[in-house]
Amino acid sequence: MRFTAVDLGASSGRVMTAEFSAAGVTLSQAHRFPNRPVRVAGTLHWDVLALYRDVLDGLRAAGPAESVGIDSWGVDYGLLDARGALLGNPVHYRDARTEHVTERADPYPVTGLQFLRFNTVNQLLNDDLGRAETLLLIPDLLGYWLSGSAGTERTNASTTGLYDVTRRDWAWDLIAELGLPRRIFRPITEGAAGPLREDVAAEVGYTTAVTKVASHDTASAVVAVPATTGDFAYISCGTWSLVGVELPSPVLTEDSRLANFTNEAGIDGTTRYLRNVMGLWILQECLRAWGDPDLEPLLDAAGRTGTDTVIDPDDPAFLPPGDMPARIAAYCARTGQRAPEGRAQVVRCILQSLALAYQRAIADAVRLSGRRVEVVHLVGGGSRNALLCRLTAEATGLPVVAGPVEATALGNALVQARARGLVGDLAEMRELVRRNAGVRTWEP
Repeated sequence: MRFTAVDLGASSGRVMTAEFSAAGVTLSQAHRFPNRPVRVAGTLHWDVLALYRDVLDGLRAAGPAESVGIDSWGVDYGLLDARGALLGNPVHYRDARTEHVTERADPYPVTGLQFLRFNTVNQLLNDDLGRAETLLLIPDLLGYWLSGSAGTERTNASTTGLYDVTRRDWAWDLIAELGLPRRIFRPITEGAAGPLREDVAAEVGYTTAVTKVASHDTASAVVAVPATTGDFAYISCGTWSLVGVELPSPVLTEDSRLANFTNEAGIDGTTRYLRNVMGLWILQECLRAWGDPDLEPLLDAAGRTGTDTVIDPDDPAFLPPGDMPARIAAYCARTGQRAPEGRAQVVRCILQSLALAYQRAIADAVRLSGRRVEVVHLVGGGSRNALLCRLTAEATGLPVVAGPVEATALGNALVQARARGLVGDLAEMRELVRRNAGVRTWEP
């Protein structure tokens, strides 16, 4: 059987096909495209119509499949009016409209969510909701345009700051307390969303079903972690790095809140207990400032150089787009450190700072959850970065298993395959990944 996984990241998107056979599962790329935000009248937006066009192009290129599933980053959303029309291009989480937010609007014992100024709840409190009748998170919005079915998938709902992690539903009392209109929140749904709309089927050349997968990209990536036991930590590494452990229930203690850990929904009732770390965004922005040079020679040079300079990847100065090398230099001046000299040292500084941030996050996850960790699984695009993997093994003192690279698309497809009865529980899905995904282990 064949399934199509639409995987939208913060800097690029891809449409992948997954072929399931007796030999295992094979992933192929049908279409890859950039995800370019656009600034209009001072506000940074996602170009969601361009993304939708690329999704259609990808479905056409991929050809017929049993179903299609969509995952993306969390937090951001589109607002629809009473006719189901989009009220405006979704605002980007890196936009400055929530810069002033310094206190959480959502109570941690209810939402269990890490405080980030751009969480959905903070964005909504800065939005004009007068004409809004429906709120759809990004993968649900695109799924609505494909199928006509409007619902909210659970793993993405859990990133909003408006989801009750204990009751596993919208936090209705909190929504009322904040004065947000109840009408805009669609039911939390799982499984089939319905077939493609007739006009969409005509445009892509076939009809198929839309399946609600684990639509938060990290949730899909964690599905495809090739773990053999529960004693693992994961790092889903791309533009962002999501660092944590998988638990059967949330951790809602005051110590957990103070450590800024988040409890997000995974599949089968699991909790993704993690901390967001800024990730490879800092390196990506440096490369952009340098004119997009080839990364491999820079990584090779960074591996042969050294620097004692360490930055905090989560410092607010590194959140917006812009001249990242200058911001690193300014951070060093502010913290009394010597700025890295040359591009290789800047790259080394970024990667060793990320590795140390990963170490802190894993140590905190162990301390706060009581979960033992014997191995670190690093999945996603960052798993191709050998220097980052080596530095992470050194920083954590644990073996780092790198791969699969396309963990998110693979996890997306696995959930679709399970909906068709091809695979069973989470353990069986991970066994299939282990048999088919090439991985490399870095020892400390």
